[in-house]
Amino acid sequence: MGTATFSVGILKETVMHIRDYLCRVAAEMSDNALAGIDTLDKWESERERRYEQYLQMIGLDHHLTNPERTPLNVVVTEVIERPDVRIEKLYFEALPKVYITGNLYIPQNPEGAAPGVVYVCGHSLDQKTHYQPHPRRWAQLGFVTLLLETVQRSEIEGWHHGCYTYGHWQWYSQGYTPGGIEAWAAIRGADLLQARDEVISDRIGITGISGGGATSYWAGAADERFKVVAPVCGTGTIRSHIRDRTWDGHCDCMSYINTYGIDLADVGALIAPRPLMVASANRDGIYSIASIRETFHRTKRVYDLHGADARLIETPGGHSYHRDSRTGIFSFFMKHLMEKDVSPEEIEDVGGEDESTETLKVYVKGIPKDERVSKVQEFFLPVAAAPTIKTADDTKKERDRLVWLLREQTFEQFPKTPCDLNVETHFEYQNGDNKVARVAFTSEPDWRCIAAVHRDVPSQDKDSPALVYLRNQNDTRWEFESFVNGFDPTWVRVGVACRGVGELAWASSLQWHVRRNAALAGRTIASMQVYDALRALEFVRGLPEVNERRIAIAGKGQMAVVALYAALLDGNLEAVILRDPPATQNAPSEPDGTGDAIEMLNVLRHTDLPYAAGLLFPSDVVFVGEKPKTYDWTTTCFKTLGGRLVEAAQLREYQPKSS
Repeated sequence: MGTATFSVGILKETVMHIRDYLCRVAAEMSDNALAGIDTLDKWESERERRYEQYLQMIGLDHHLTNPERTPLNVVVTEVIERPDVRIEKLYFEALPKVYITGNLYIPQNPEGAAPGVVYVCGHSLDQKTHYQPHPRRWAQLGFVTLLLETVQRSEIEGWHHGCYTYGHWQWYSQGYTPGGIEAWAAIRGADLLQARDEVISDRIGITGISGGGATSYWAGAADERFKVVAPVCGTGTIRSHIRDRTWDGHCDCMSYINTYGIDLADVGALIAPRPLMVASANRDGIYSIASIRETFHRTKRVYDLHGADARLIETPGGHSYHRDSRTGIFSFFMKHLMEKDVSPEEIEDVGGEDESTETLKVYVKGIPKDERVSKVQEFFLPVAAAPTIKTADDTKKERDRLVWLLREQTFEQFPKTPCDLNVETHFEYQNGDNKVARVAFTSEPDWRCIAAVHRDVPSQDKDSPALVYLRNQNDTRWEFESFVNGFDPTWVRVGVACRGVGELAWASSLQWHVRRNAALAGRTIASMQVYDALRALEFVRGLPEVNERRIAIAGKGQMAVVALYAALLDGNLEAVILRDPPATQNAPSEPDGTGDAIEMLNVLRHTDLPYAAGLLFPSDVVFVGEKPKTYDWTTTCFKTLGGRLVEAAQLREYQPKSS
């Protein structure tokens, strides 16, 4: 039994606002970028681990570890001949039936094979037309240049704005970022260039602006075949994105799934020692110039250890190219891919006559009917299948494996050292035999959670079981008391408000912002609440009258999800009570951020709610209210194992094992 003591008084610690909290953890991530990397040996000893983590976060681990890539099946639909360049209108399959459209600009009358450039587009509505001056000028300078359209804005309309616009918050649970498919398309673009006789296969660079700037980072860090990398207007810190709210203006493709809490400088360092030129505007509305400089100078530390070439070009104005950025990058690529020293001032800026949208159109005979571009987010990364469970030993092995993966890839941002709970009783009252205490405890620095502890005296003066109920944001005032009414009176009942609930909530108008920015900072609302629930269990085990071996946890709706994962991580609960749980975590919520916030980073790569529930054996699993059909697998699993799975209309129908 526990030995917690309590003081009655006023709250000594104030709860930090969610914005302040996210700003703090974001600042820690930015400050820790490449921290301690002060020798080349240190960097080289860490690089492989960091690289593997990065591939996982951008979603390329599944693809780059496959030794055989699917055929590109390049189709050239038409060729445009101009005096200085030949333009091939083409598409290829980055993955089977995932068609990527592009224009290949080839110098006319070249003197042998030439270096190649993958030019990745930003978010313009008409990408091939809008960005054509750049690949045309590259070709005029002697580079074979492949302009690639994004899956969002190509001739086939795909998706980038899943979380941003459409409420596809499950992308975080899938571990999916559209930055992953864009990076993969660029990598397959390098495959295409290497297969061309006109291209020197080991001299390929990558560049682009905005979304193309981000993709230049993503693909450049992932694939060493990109010998020179030049992101334009795509550089900044997580600190700035969250503090200055610039992330609110960014597409979902502009970040990795930040499992390991890294900043962009950590990605940029993976490009070293290959030459890197960062070009950015000094009045960019979605990248502050201070954060651009910070990212570059942190990245440059690793370049300096290598004695390698990394440069920053700052240009005046907003989120756009400038003559200095264009000619500076041309000069940089000529130096490192052509071995020609030509100053930016000697290079003529982009010019020439633009082609029309119709002229550059790739699908001259219509869009392929078997396209899967518009559905790539559904299969780019596989989701977990049900595990094979036949024995209790199978369950333990799978549970241990899953818990390790979840701690590593979903809940990695849990504090490494829990802070003191600092339990404080604010108020006590008694109604007949029911004694109630309103208590606060510290979950992690900045966060105080609130608990209402109900005891029936004198029956609960020692060795009592306890039920922890996680309050839901939508609970009515007496929801907890109504839910436990009629339940075994020998149990201590504890209603807990995690962050985001009750007086610890933030305005609903801020929910969209919190969900996206929390993910950028390597966590989600649900994962933070799981940590709060685990600290609540620790608090309850410390109550002097509670038998720490007889604890149950309960939650309703989205908090049933939190209760389920807290129970799985805790691993020592008598019962888990799921009241009207969601059917799956692989489902959208509301576009404005309201609705169930049950996403957890990468969780669907490893499990889903019914499978995780099945692994709670030998704890009792109790469904109160509606049990979605997806949990039939859970029922079958418990029957196979001889466990107790109870379906009840109300909690009082459930009889605990030892009652």
